[in-house]
Amino acid sequence: MKRIAIDMDEVIADFHPKMVATFNHHFSLKLTHSELNLFSLAAEKPEMLREIFTLVSEDSDFFGDLEVIEGSQRVIAELGKRYEIFITTAAMQVPTSFNAKFRWLNTHFPSIKPSNIVFCGNKSIINADYMIDDNAENFSGFCGEGILYSAPHNLQVTGYRRVKNWQEIENLLM
Repeated sequence: MKRIAIDMDEVIADFHPKMVATFNHHFSLKLTHSELNLFSLAAEKPEMLREIFTLVSEDSDFFGDLEVIEGSQRVIAELGKRYEIFITTAAMQVPTSFNAKFRWLNTHFPSIKPSNIVFCGNKSIINADYMIDDNAENFSGFCGEGILYSAPHNLQVTGYRRVKNWQEIENLLM
């Protein structure tokens, strides 16, 4: 059976809206969803990014109430009939997120076995046929095919098959 590794944040868990709200509240700004790009922020204002990740790290439940990305539950259930599914999340930037992420996954994706949930730093260790991720850097060293899930921070990235939603993933892999 072929394997699919699926990222959590911005692929099945809608992380960005909560991050925009947190960022705007903390820094007294009014950025829109498309204006906050954490990847650009890392290069342009790393001190702001460190500050916001420190704030997020202090809230052990930050990742516990994220919305589920539309269609992900249904499509993953269907994919699970043909593929071995792994959730692979690069959680090392916010190690306090482990428990909240695990609870979130158990709540929203109870059919994913705990042994198929991988908390990692470098996703090149993942052995799968496909990896669906919003961060193209995670495809570096990955042995399978990277499928880029569109997000505000990766719209300029090229060189990978791109999907905009879970319907497109279903059409591609079913």
